[in-house]
Amino acid sequence: MVNRSAEFASLLCSRLCHDLLSPVGALNNGIELLADETDPEMRASCMELLANSATAAANKLKFFRLAFGAAGGFAEMVDAREALAAIEGLHGADGKVRIGWMVEAPSLTKVAIKILLNLALIAGDALVRGGQLDIAAEGGEVVLRAEGPRIILDPDIRNALLGEVDPDLLMPRAAAAWLVHLLVAELGGEVQVSSPGDGVMILGAKLPA
Repeated sequence: MVNRSAEFASLLCSRLCHDLLSPVGALNNGIELLADETDPEMRASCMELLANSATAAANKLKFFRLAFGAAGGFAEMVDAREALAAIEGLHGADGKVRIGWMVEAPSLTKVAIKILLNLALIAGDALVRGGQLDIAAEGGEVVLRAEGPRIILDPDIRNALLGEVDPDLLMPRAAAAWLVHLLVAELGGEVQVSSPGDGVMILGAKLPA
């Protein structure tokens, strides 16, 4: 008998390791270069590489802690500004993706925050050439609008969001989407996914009041 919880935890761990491999690997490479380099300009370049890689790794960890972990402790509500800071650190740090924040509530439930963040992860990744990511949450509804010159939503991710996939066949890249599906389904809500068209894609979740 398959332990679904253990299998899903493995998927999340695989996703985390995949996303952290690049900045951590760059840190390792930068340290090796710095150890052998004597030219001042090259050493300065190595230090810049180390700083950028460390920032990228820290931003990813902060985001994943809030999106996948138990950030917020035992509190039922989470400061919405924490979610904004996490999204800006993950997607907006390099200016490739511009973030439009239209969440007026000062705090959201922990579940709503996780749904919002994981949808933001998916939408931001879909903007392969950058663009605009607008995020809104009000009255039990979370809506994200991604707009850019090229939007690609992996079919596996789309199917996982809608719950139209065999859990035994889930891939790590679809872990965030499956988490959204599980959280929304547990609340009796509905996930909405539009097909990317004319450079625009809408992701959303309707949650019971």
